Order: sequence, then structure tokens, then C-alpha cells
Amino acid sequence: MSPLDRRAFLTRSAAVIGAGSVGGIGALAHGEAQADSTSATPSAGQEWDVSQAQLGEREPFDGPHQAGILSPAPAQATFAVLDSFAPDRRTLIETLRALSRRARELTAGGPIPLLEVDAPPADSGVLGPVNAPDGLTVTIAFGASLFDGRYGLSAQRPRELVKMPTFFVDELDPAQSHGDVLIQICAHQRDTVTHTLRELLRTVRGSLQLRWNIDGFSSARRGPSPHNNPRNLFAFRDGTANPPTSDAALMNKLVWAGSGEPGWAAGGTYQVLRIIRMHVEFWDRVGLGEQQEMIGRVRDSGAPLGGSDEFEDPRYDLDPQGKRIPLDAHIRLANPRTADTADQRILRRGFNYTRGFDSAGALDQGLIFNAFNQSPERQFATIQRRLLNEPMTDYITPVGGGYFFAPPGARGEGDWVGSGLFAAV
Repeated sequence: MSPLDRRAFLTRSAAVIGAGSVGGIGALAHGEAQADSTSATPSAGQEWDVSQAQLGEREPFDGPHQAGILSPAPAQATFAVLDSFAPDRRTLIETLRALSRRARELTAGGPIPLLEVDAPPADSGVLGPVNAPDGLTVTIAFGASLFDGRYGLSAQRPRELVKMPTFFVDELDPAQSHGDVLIQICAHQRDTVTHTLRELLRTVRGSLQLRWNIDGFSSARRGPSPHNNPRNLFAFRDGTANPPTSDAALMNKLVWAGSGEPGWAAGGTYQVLRIIRMHVEFWDRVGLGEQQEMIGRVRDSGAPLGGSDEFEDPRYDLDPQGKRIPLDAHIRLANPRTADTADQRILRRGFNYTRGFDSAGALDQGLIFNAFNQSPERQFATIQRRLLNEPMTDYITPVGGGYFFAPPGARGEGDWVGSGLFAAV
């Protein structure tokens, strides 16, 4: 298919957002489908045991860093971006304090409090009389617009927190871009995420108003090992080259706020959120060999081209001419694996999305690109510029998102996320 044909297809499939809710699963590789067909089907009892074990998982809300950053990504997520209509700083402080307090309650789980029969219930009750923790995490971040003149916060703005720029291939929709406050909600079950969003919006009503949101899901980990990464909606494994979160020294170099930031920001991180529409019908018309050369990996195994294992080093030093892995392959541009680019790596924690179809009848599906980094300019933006001319740009259109800063975690029940910012001014 010629570049002209490709662009004509994309023009016909303009990014008009349809309605719908998250559903579906990631693509199956051929070899995995064969493996599934020969494996024993889990019994209802086994599925119940797994579900109950997940429902009982608890992620602490308090700590030096917020949860939902280094912790493994569960199956379900919602990203809700809100704008502040608080009339003054005191009201905003009380709203953010209440947000942390309710998030702490929900992540801990427990029975719903009983109130007087004529009073509005303390909880919507959609999860029943007991809210199971379900591995729930709530991560709160601030956008650059919160640091304007409304609340006297300008002098304490993190030094690289700016309105996310528009990159070469972007077609950003203002209705799903930027905002004052980002709430990231993640859990194993979709109903937990849905319930949490409802409860948190109820808590901040009157001061914070929803600007835009998007629901995400992670494809099931279909092996061959539980360590293999889930697939995106192009059917390739996503997040393979993530730096190990267990390496605290490395996280201090790549994720947590560095020198030059305001004192209150220590223990926080920049969060880059991007809604990347993937033109899946167009992608499905491309030969598998061409798809793999664009990515730089074998679709079935996730291994770099010429390799056999997902986590195998692609050894670009042995392929300087790009005969095995093309020089413009996505993995080669995103992470060249050189000494000079080692500090440009980012921690990705992305999810798939699907939300119906557009006015041209094309599926609105894609990737919620979600990444944490110490310096958006040194890391994310530098990577983005390297990807400027990769072939895959013909198959994706970023349509929304923003730059945010996730403050350090709350220090205990008397504290709240963002308290250090307001104490500093």
C-alpha cells in the first residue's frame, strides 16, 4: 500500500470519538492460541479462588511515594482529569484533603458505614455491603494549569511542569487534553474502578469538575510465562524494556524528582499521559513481516528480531547496519541502549482502550500511554523526537493527554497528597 493510500485511509477514518465502555481483550498469537486449545479449562472453583485472592489484595495509600507508580499494573484502570472551580485556596486544600481521605478508605476496603435510614447512604453500595480492596490504587497528580494565579502556587510549580506540547503527529483534541488534577484509578476488577471513580467524584463535587476521562484495560498475560508482558491492540507485547522497579538507585535516576525541583516535590514524579488512537483496521491490512520490522520484534514471542525470548538483549552493537532490526524500528529508536541514552529511559504503565467507533464507522481503539519520568524534556520528549520519522506514525494518531506531576505520598492518616505544596507557600 502506498503512502498516499495510507493517508487517504486515515483521512476517511478521522479521529471522531464515539461512545461506549471498555471491553474486549488483546489479540492472541497463533502459537498461544494452539497452546490454549490444548490446555485444561480452569474450573469454576479455580476461577473463584483467583478472584477472591485478588479481591483481598491491599495496596497501602500512604508512603514516601504514591501507590500506582512502581506497583505492577492490574487489569483495569480509569484516568479522570478534573478542573478546579474552588473559589479560594482554603477550599481547594479542604477538597484535596477530603480526596486523599476517601481514597485511603477505599484502598483499605471494609464494611460500608450504616447511617440513619432517611440519610443519603455513605457509599453508593454498588460493590455490596463490603468494599473489597481488590489491589486498588489511587494516584493523584497536578497539571500545570493548577499553578496559575488562582491559588498563589506559581512559585512552587515543578520546573518542567508545562502544558504538554503538540508533537509532529499529534491531533490533540482540547476536550480530552490537559487539566488541573489527574486521578489515576487502578484495580483488578472493572466494578472496583467504576465504584471508586463514582465515590471520589462525589467527594470533590462543587470544587473539582470532570474535564475528561478514559477507561483502560490490560490484556491477559497469556504466557508462555507469567512474567511475559501483556499485548497492545497491535498484538505486540508492551513494556518489555521497562527499567526494573526493584532497583531503588535506578528509580532515583529515572523516576523520582531530581535536584532543582521545589523542596515539596521530593519523592514525586512527572506523569505523561497520552491517548494514542491506533488505526487497527489499517494495521490489519499490513503483512506480518512488515509489522514486525516496524516494531523490531517477533509478534508471537515478543523477542527482538533474530531472537527467541521477549527479554533478550537485541544487541544493536552486532547489527550496526540494521540488517536484522531496521534502524528505524520502534524499539531501536525508543531505546537505543547506549551509554548516552541510558538516562533517557522511562517507566511505562500503559493500558489499552476501546470506546466504540467514529462517524466513519472506524473502530476507536488504542493505547493509553502512561509513563513516569524524572524529566519530561530529558526523557519523554527526547524519545518522542527520535520517533519522529518511524514508519509506525502512519498507523497511530495521538488525540489527547497531558503532562502532570504526581506529588510524594501522604505520610499517614493526618496527611494528604499535595500537603507539602501548600505548606511551602
